[in-house]
Amino acid sequence: MTMDDTPAIRTDSLSKSFGDVKALDGITLEVRKGELFGLVGPDGAGKSTLLRLLTAVMEPTSGDAWVASHHIRKGSEEIKERIAYMPQRFGLYEDLTVMENMVFYADIFNVPRKERRERIDRLLGFSNLAPFTGRLAGQLSGGMKQKLGLACALIHTPEILFLDEPTNGVDPVSRRDFWKILYELLKEGATIFISTFYLDEAERCTEVGLIYEGRILEKDTPAGIKARHGMPMIEMWCDEARQILEIIGDDERVKSIGLYGDRLHIGFRDRGDIEAVAGMVSARGCATGGYREIAPSIEDVFFAMIGARAGRDIKAVS
Repeated sequence: MTMDDTPAIRTDSLSKSFGDVKALDGITLEVRKGELFGLVGPDGAGKSTLLRLLTAVMEPTSGDAWVASHHIRKGSEEIKERIAYMPQRFGLYEDLTVMENMVFYADIFNVPRKERRERIDRLLGFSNLAPFTGRLAGQLSGGMKQKLGLACALIHTPEILFLDEPTNGVDPVSRRDFWKILYELLKEGATIFISTFYLDEAERCTEVGLIYEGRILEKDTPAGIKARHGMPMIEMWCDEARQILEIIGDDERVKSIGLYGDRLHIGFRDRGDIEAVAGMVSARGCATGGYREIAPSIEDVFFAMIGARAGRDIKAVS
């Protein structure tokens, strides 16, 4: 393996236990340089634990990992100099202004004084926070706090950026703006490792790792995952979604069902069963607004995989 081919992040059978609870179970993966890698899974899947191991905040129970070519045990200090880590609760000081927080983190990361003004101005413009430099961080909206946290984390120009559920609880517009910033960083050659439980965000990553119960179920591009685990699927509009769930929930022809407000995503084992099942729903007196065939999303595929792993099919997602 040449230097250019060295992955930004590599793990080998990485595991972490807390007493009798195994939070991570043999994680082996590689993340290439310049990639936006999304670690996607529900609460309790092990996402935050993996980020803490990779950022040398916590030591593994067993296994190995290398970040920026440094071992997480032997080279923890070198790793911390070359990465930025934004945990779920990033340490902004709410009684300091936006500018004061930026200067504070520049001090922490020993940013040379002759470079500070240019870096701070660039990051404030990058995150659209320039008009708010005098505002207290505690008076910012949730989305603006996240952007300020990201700007502070980037003050020392890290090679690899680790983000732990950065859009959790953020409004849709701020989520969109946050992802725009990540794409700009990606264009500049940064490597980004982001964890999220928003499965739609997986579609925005260059590569995705689906994690469940401490194990990586699948790692590939979003398109690759959907192509490999696709299934015939329809989207059905209805006012009686839960009643329909009861009718077809145990039907062997149905592989998965996702409930999204007044819509159902119904996955089938065979495309030939679609009309028969839709007809059965209608015959049982459930009014629907019709249906259309759709391509399964990452979310649809993930929940079907979870169901298969548990020895059953997923029959409801709300």
